[in-house]
Amino acid sequence: MTGRTRVGIVGAGPAGMLVAVLLQRAGIDCVVVERRDRAYVEQRARGATVEHRVVELLRRHDLAAGLLATGAVEDRIEFRMGGRRYPLAYDPVAGGRTHYIYPQQFLVRDLIDAFLAAGGDLRFETSAVAITDLGGDRPRILLEPATGAGPTELRCEVVVGSDGEYGVARRAIPRAALAIHEYQYDYAWLAVLAEAAPSSDCVINAIHESGSCVHVRRTPTVSRFYLQCPREDSRADWPDERIWKEVRIRLTLDAPWTLNEGPILSTSSVRMRSLVCAPLRYGPLFLAGDAAHIVPPVGGKGFNIALADAEELALALVERFSGASAARLDAYSDTRLARIWRAQEFVGWMMDLVNTPGLGSREAPFLHRVQRARLERIFASPAYAAAFLQDYIGWE
Repeated sequence: MTGRTRVGIVGAGPAGMLVAVLLQRAGIDCVVVERRDRAYVEQRARGATVEHRVVELLRRHDLAAGLLATGAVEDRIEFRMGGRRYPLAYDPVAGGRTHYIYPQQFLVRDLIDAFLAAGGDLRFETSAVAITDLGGDRPRILLEPATGAGPTELRCEVVVGSDGEYGVARRAIPRAALAIHEYQYDYAWLAVLAEAAPSSDCVINAIHESGSCVHVRRTPTVSRFYLQCPREDSRADWPDERIWKEVRIRLTLDAPWTLNEGPILSTSSVRMRSLVCAPLRYGPLFLAGDAAHIVPPVGGKGFNIALADAEELALALVERFSGASAARLDAYSDTRLARIWRAQEFVGWMMDLVNTPGLGSREAPFLHRVQRARLERIFASPAYAAAFLQDYIGWE
């Protein structure tokens, strides 16, 4: 069976769904295919930090209602080191700009609801197994529905690959046509989701000789913790008792403070790595989100970069299909790569600020003191603090 659409979108994550909604509103036919079922997609826990420029993006497109109604505003960040608290308020530097905390799956749910309510074609449990004919103007997406109905194909004019790092979109590009720039850190983060009320109303980044600990509120009853650990550690190395012990040690203060603990809902090991693909286009195939780039979770940038990719790509496609011009679409890769590399630079800098370098090595004490000097400079220099906040909050 063969279907046809102008834009085939592979992946119903935040990037794919934002592209779909914006195209739909412009009257451009599109189909979204997603290998997982709807419940999984709408419950898949990922990032939650929504930077200022993305809040404004969602406002522009009248997609911020859920975020503004239930998201938590953050107007400061806190660092901890040596038992001391280092709070940094966004104002007056930020001029009223803030972060929001709104879990990624909530925004994906909002986008899915908006797309389907307007009659969008979204096919869950439908795997894209190949993308072919990229040398012409009629690429094909080979599909395998979970219903067992047999393979089908979707003919398109443009394919948006927003199916993540391991999806079919990136693999469809010949190796010789795609450069992959990658950096692997020598440690990992243990990501812990706990049924525990947040212990702070802002993100805490604890810098500790045993490794970093980041505490992020998710909802009024759920908290996220990240613990720096050796890259080779497994879940068996981190029983619940050890997790809470390390959280207490790394977040410790020489002052009264209460850590809320509770049942651990899930844990996973996060490979701390950065990756950028270039270019983000191969003929009629365009990459967005995790299919195009990966950043470690420090600073919460991955989710935000993906949404910015999606807006730029969608608006460029609207211009192209409206007959106005293809110039913006032709510039998509260069436009986004400039922003992506800036985000990579900031994330790399913050990784060095927060994570304890050289754990167990002779150089560790020296490098830990360098961390302290970097942290203290943020609070000693208004210009340095302003530069940090501009990238951390995300405004320009």
